[in-house]
Amino acid sequence: MMPTTEIQLIFDLGIIVMAAAVFAFIGKVIRVPSLVGYIIAGIFVGPILHWVEIDHSLELISELGIALLLFLVGLELSLKKIRDLGKVGLILGGFQITLTGASAYMLATLLGLAPIASIFIAGTLTFSSTVVVIKLLDKKGAMRRLYARISVALFLAQDIVIIIALTVLSGLGAENNFELGGIIKNIAAAFGGMSILLLVVLFFARYVLPLPFRWAANSPDTLFMWALCWCFLIVLLAHQFHLSLEIGAFLGGIAIAQLPIHGDLHRRLHPLMTFFIAIFLVTLGIRMEFDHLMTILPIAIGLCSFVLVAKPLIVFFILARMRFSEYTAFHTAIATAQVSEFSFILLALGASAGLISSEIVSLGGLVGILTIAASSYMIVYSERIYETLQAIGILRYFGAIQQPDSEAIYKWDKHIIVVGMNALGREIVARLTQNGESVLAIDTDPKKLEELMPAKTTIGNVEYESLVDEIALHKAKLVVSALQIEDVNHLLAYRCRNAGVPCAIHAFDVSMVDDLLDLGTAYLLMPAIDGVLRQGQVMRTEGVIH
Repeated sequence: MMPTTEIQLIFDLGIIVMAAAVFAFIGKVIRVPSLVGYIIAGIFVGPILHWVEIDHSLELISELGIALLLFLVGLELSLKKIRDLGKVGLILGGFQITLTGASAYMLATLLGLAPIASIFIAGTLTFSSTVVVIKLLDKKGAMRRLYARISVALFLAQDIVIIIALTVLSGLGAENNFELGGIIKNIAAAFGGMSILLLVVLFFARYVLPLPFRWAANSPDTLFMWALCWCFLIVLLAHQFHLSLEIGAFLGGIAIAQLPIHGDLHRRLHPLMTFFIAIFLVTLGIRMEFDHLMTILPIAIGLCSFVLVAKPLIVFFILARMRFSEYTAFHTAIATAQVSEFSFILLALGASAGLISSEIVSLGGLVGILTIAASSYMIVYSERIYETLQAIGILRYFGAIQQPDSEAIYKWDKHIIVVGMNALGREIVARLTQNGESVLAIDTDPKKLEELMPAKTTIGNVEYESLVDEIALHKAKLVVSALQIEDVNHLLAYRCRNAGVPCAIHAFDVSMVDDLLDLGTAYLLMPAIDGVLRQGQVMRTEGVIH
């Protein structure tokens, strides 16, 4: 018979997952991000209904969710993105974090919070949600816009500061007596350990990881497991340096972000990470206490007003001074009007270190729920908000350039997508590009995508919905699959039918023909049969057969 504690863990996880699913669905109906739904789900099954209580096992699972979330964020920190708008991100991030943090600290102090609590609340208000904003901008189809790229650069700068804050907390957590000498020593040791670990992961990213990950790219399952193996290996190394697992996971993600397959890995790992992120946020909601709701509610409203109004104004002002257009500055500013999911991590770690009370955690969580929900609507309807404010004339007082910024935006339209870069696929790409077609070649193996210029290339698996959206399948003129994977070909044909896009599928086995025709396949590629027929025609011409 299973021990009682294990039965309770399964029972608690079941309730958490069901609550997360229900509230995520409700959030989708009312267009609220799933992150908010997960926290509200935790509030219902925890403080309201008292169905689940946090124990050591749930704590471990929640920490695993945090680690995977930071690993996912680390995957976004490629040197290519830093080169793109790194200078802008550092300048904007430096001024924004300084001005927002100082203003938030003063506001928290004026609202009656203690100095240490004010520091944590200031950190909570300063950072914005990478996950929420990228999801919403991607849904709007705006990820290639200049303001979206500036937002991502800013968030990457914020993530670096968050890691520094986590490193400081690692040092504080190692000193139980909070003596000044011990604190300085432990913080210095934490930064030293992080610096060494960063050098290690960058060395591996440059000289060790490319070859094995390129080899593993041929096997999706192997690639998936190797990525998780690397993540936990760096987490173990971080533990040896007395660093938190969050820092190790983030640095592990940075190493893989330098590899060509990091985008494909991001898509593969996302479903697993979504599960653990949901567990973390639901448990965060369970931890929240509302015994003093009426006490913290006025403070929460004041802090929310700061995040939704003052924080975007600071970003708008900085970008206007950096000579970006009014349009770009406004939409970038709107994207920052929420609390980051990492702010919840800072609050949780601060509470576990005994630096802040559960009441401050509840306050930060309440501000997070309200601002993420409100800013989601602001981002979705940012064009209408901008047009309204522009008509009134309020934005001109910031002195931003009225002429729009020049943006090099590549929009997929009337292109031909070719999936699978085997000999057949590469030949199809070559012929289509020779005919002047706009071609996008896709494969999971980066090596197979080499030397296909002038065709565009993308590393990925068309089984993932996120990649289908990224390549704008619904705008394609034709989709061609040279793959010899039956299930993927069927799925691709099904998606093309739903999108109203003609497709040509490699029917490498005669048994596939009926199914592909039922799925509306416009043309069947059957090179083996075509080759036999062509050989027969040649033999008839030569008089070998009659």
